[in-house]
Amino acid sequence: MYVCGPTVYDLPHLGHGRYFLVWDVARRWFSFRGYDVRFVSNVTDIDDNIINRATAETRQESAVANAIELAHFAAMDELSIMRPDVVPHATHYVDAMIDFIGSLIEAGVAYATSDGVYFDVSSVPDYGILAGQPLDSLRAGARVETVEGKKSPLDFVLWKAAKPGQPSWEAPYGAGRPGWHTECVVMSLALLGDNFDLHVGGFDLRFPHHENERAQAVASHHLFARHWSHSGWVMAGDQKMSKSLHNFTSLTDLTQSTDPRAYRLLVLRSHYRSPIDVTPETIGDAVRSLERLDALARRFRLPTFASSTFVRESDYNFGAEASQLVGEVAQLLDNDLETPSALARIFEAVSRANSIADEGEEKRASELALAVAVLLGGLGLALQSTPSDDIDEATLALVAARDDARRARDFDEADRLRRVLEDSGWVVEDSAGSTQIRR
Repeated sequence: MYVCGPTVYDLPHLGHGRYFLVWDVARRWFSFRGYDVRFVSNVTDIDDNIINRATAETRQESAVANAIELAHFAAMDELSIMRPDVVPHATHYVDAMIDFIGSLIEAGVAYATSDGVYFDVSSVPDYGILAGQPLDSLRAGARVETVEGKKSPLDFVLWKAAKPGQPSWEAPYGAGRPGWHTECVVMSLALLGDNFDLHVGGFDLRFPHHENERAQAVASHHLFARHWSHSGWVMAGDQKMSKSLHNFTSLTDLTQSTDPRAYRLLVLRSHYRSPIDVTPETIGDAVRSLERLDALARRFRLPTFASSTFVRESDYNFGAEASQLVGEVAQLLDNDLETPSALARIFEAVSRANSIADEGEEKRASELALAVAVLLGGLGLALQSTPSDDIDEATLALVAARDDARRARDFDEADRLRRVLEDSGWVVEDSAGSTQIRR
């Protein structure tokens, strides 16, 4: 599985968070269902934007890239997004890119111009297939560039000729640096081999980036990726959230102001290919839904699945009712990762588990609640509970006294004990049979 990674020139925003959450969920679900996943995601550490920022700040390009990469992975860690198995950096693969571009020139599908080396898209008969548009249609809508020797406005740069004061490498066709569209072809083939399973990215990468990757692979007689998939945008009003539009909110702002798990839950509530709105209202609603899940974990003393590890379906054996839930959710998620419907089914099971427990069938309810936690753990959403051994004896005595008062229908005393608990910093929640407390 190859995931187009960050270009490290600015802080990650909510759109990046949604993007990497989507593919983290996919990776985790593949693992949950028993697949071994080799997950590769690159870092573009040389780029016009990195150079421009380094120039503006009088810093080295590598200093800018390293600092932003650290910020990127720190934000991903906050969201419990698993680190890739391999993180290739573009600058580490320049020699391989030079050789690859040379082979395209030798094959007659690339040519030199006044400012570098370009790929001839007319050499690929089905160019435009990922965009869903034929070559003539794309050509008609292309922006005309005035580059001496360029054959078509759709032809894209493979190698940018060196410019004074900018990083460059020596190549047989002149000093310069690689274009963006070449790095992922070279790195994915080097690390995953030909005909690998899945190449993913955001919807905006479908064309031209992924189409241009595919074109180079086809022209060099590679099968490349067997499947492609693209995720939707985070919207800010009627625009997508992006660095280029300067309308982004950093992930740090989100994770410092609310539980990061709420953002994962919000992402799960939308299909990965659909756009989502991230607002205080949608985040607040996700927080409330998360509290409902945590309440289930507290009531049934559910294990807290570490979000830094994979949860596998094969590690658990359930009875009929819980197995049915797992099967129904799996069927939905196996169908193009249909998370909204799967999540709705999970929340139905939350209500069902509570109702069964209220009727006195604790064992049956506990098994269904555990299945909920296992499924959510498989999606990277770890529930939180306060184990009884984290509560001091005096507080446990107050909880027990309150439960006794409620059973005796002494509601004045129950209310008084609630206030005592709340004054001590506990959040008090009532179920039909017991008092649940948490910090």
